Formats: sequence, C-alpha cells, structure tokens
Amino acid sequence: MTIPRGRMLIGSLWLAAILVLLLLLSFSLLPQDGARDCQNSWHPCLPFFQMTDRQVEEAESSPKPNSQDCPGQSFQVWRLLLHLRASQAANQDILLEPYLQSWEELIRFMESLGAVVGFFSQKVKDKVAKIRELSLEHGRENSGRSSPDAPQNGAYYSIGSMVEAELKAGVVSFTHPSQSGCRTVLRLHRSLQWLTLLLRGLAEGANEEGEYRTPGELCRQAYQVALAPYHPWYVRQAAELVFVSLPERALFLQLVCVESQEEATPILHTLIHTLEETHTRTQHILQTHRLLELP
Repeated sequence: MTIPRGRMLIGSLWLAAILVLLLLLSFSLLPQDGARDCQNSWHPCLPFFQMTDRQVEEAESSPKPNSQDCPGQSFQVWRLLLHLRASQAANQDILLEPYLQSWEELIRFMESLGAVVGFFSQKVKDKVAKIRELSLEHGRENSGRSSPDAPQNGAYYSIGSMVEAELKAGVVSFTHPSQSGCRTVLRLHRSLQWLTLLLRGLAEGANEEGEYRTPGELCRQAYQVALAPYHPWYVRQAAELVFVSLPERALFLQLVCVESQEEATPILHTLIHTLEETHTRTQHILQTHRLLELP
C-alpha cells in the first residue's frame, strides 16, 4: 500500500514540530543533597561559596513540611525548601550556589513526571552546568587577585554580583544571544514562574461540582503566561502534545509525600511562598539592570 505524499508530508511536519518543541522548550525551561556541599551534583559547587554556620542554622530551623525523606523517590520537597531559603540573602540578593541546588531538586521533580517532561531536564542541567563553568572560568582568570577569605567578593557568589560583573566585563549582549550567566538565569527565571504557577493551580480547591482541574490544564495555563510569549507559533501549538502527557493529580500528591489534597494544600502554599520570594528577588535584580528581554 502506497502512502499518499500529502499524508507523508503532514506526518513529517508534525514530527518536526514535536522535535522542535522538545529542543526549544528545553532551552527555556527548567538538584543535590545537603546545604553545605554538592558532592552529589552533576558538576562541582561554585568554588567560592560556603554557607556560614548562621545561614545553615537559619535554613535548617525554618518551618518545613517534613524533615524526613519521602521513601521511594528522588525528589524531596523539604530539601527544595532548604535550598531555596538558603539562597535568600539578607540584602534581598539571591546566593547563586543554593539557587542552583534548588534547580537541581526541581529537575528531580520534573523527571518524576514522566519521560516527555523529563526530556527537558537535560537542557536545564546544561544551564546549571553553564553557570558553574562560567564561575570556574572566572576563578581561573582572576586567580590570586582576591582574598580566598572573602567569598562574598566572588563575581558568581550571587545573582546580583554576577549581573554586575558580567555587565562590567561586556559579555552580555542586548542584540543577539550570548553565552552569559545573565541570559542563562533569565531563562531559568521564566521557568521558575511556570513551575510556581503550576503548583499554585495544584493547591487550588475543587469547583462547585467537587472536581479539580487536571495537571494538563494547569500546565497549559501556566505555560501561556510564563513561556508562550517567548516561543514561536509552531512551538506553542506543539506544546499541546506535552500537556496531555502529564500524569494525574495523584502523582503530584505522592511527590509531596501526602495522600490527600487537604494534606497537600498547606505544603504547597509553603513551597509556593518560598518560590515566589525567590522569583521576586530575581525579577527585581534583572529588571533593575534591564535584562528581562535579553535575546
């Protein structure tokens, strides 16, 4: 049986659209154990970052849903909260190493949602690795110029210090894509909003009929707000194929180690509040330096 050429062309176009979605979404989307080190990370810690005893004590004493691992899964919500809170500096800046550790935990969350969503995680890992590589390169170029006893002087110690250092060095382009930490953080920043909106939807109650919106519907709505404005038409259309592949709400409850929506809601509210604080601080830093629309 001969397949009509027109049907083959349509099939090829759909396949191309799916591949483009997986590639381009992963560039714009979206972790490691412990607040003191990152020995289990895919890449080494930023060499100059070391939490003070006070920072560790404050992060570990902050309220969290459960300080124990949820058995049988790699993503742990309490560990994500620990890293997020550790990243929030007293001067409204974001410390870069615990911020990257937060993303590594979010990658574990994404990979738990299935193969299609998990595909995105590799490019997110690449973004985390890119920032670490930039910090190492900067450290080699400036070896011996600053005191090792003053890690707060490192260019990649925080998002704020990174932005100022890269703008001063002229490595950030406002006209074409550049391999800068600023552009990489901007892409992660948009994805953080996407995930936050998704979680906010999952924390919502049921409608008048007692029904909850599906994760696919919530993901679609969050995507339209946070990421769709930066994607071309054909990617937005192909994204619909990803939304229908998301698992049922029960898996999301399992990931935060609860059995019911009532148990999940306060945990999600705590997580959402912490994510929003991180997003607000990053937004302010990027907006102050006019970096929100980098190509």
